[in-house]
Amino acid sequence: MNLEPLAGDIKVVVTGPMGAGKTTAIRCISDNGTVSTDVPMSGGPIGDKTSTTVGLDYGTCEMAGGQRLKLFGTPGQERFAFMWDILATGAFGLIVLADNSRPDPIAEVERYLRAFAGRIGPRRTIVGVGRLDTCPSPGLDDYCAHLQAAGFVVPVIDVDVRREADVRLLLSVLVSMAETEPVIPTN
Repeated sequence: MNLEPLAGDIKVVVTGPMGAGKTTAIRCISDNGTVSTDVPMSGGPIGDKTSTTVGLDYGTCEMAGGQRLKLFGTPGQERFAFMWDILATGAFGLIVLADNSRPDPIAEVERYLRAFAGRIGPRRTIVGVGRLDTCPSPGLDDYCAHLQAAGFVVPVIDVDVRREADVRLLLSVLVSMAETEPVIPTN
């Protein structure tokens, strides 16, 4: 992949509903540790989830060719949505993570795409769908068809956010979109 058009560090926002794996993805891929604002959940655990992000997650990773990405994870709860504007400022791209085991994951993805549409363009957005192995429906084609009908033509990829190779694939596809648009570095 040719990353020469991308000079400087590239800011990527990782968003999605609570429990979709934003914190896990950033921890999995970061080269030098992460900064996290996770706190215990006020209403007690939900399944295996005992904490939630209230501010941001932050980490960096280097891609093949030396391109450095700055990863900013948003809080998933809408009561912390004021952070979305702050974190999206100056971002090159957006990753929306979905948990396919949730009752209506496609609607959740659409909600996040709409929330960020004015902040980060759709040509710099990708959707990563998790837990397809245990919850195969809806499938990736269902996501694509629904999102396209809603006006969002974005890549949709199966991802296990615990696997570095899967997260790296999401980032690689996102960064490859730079060939179609100029990038403003975040140095």
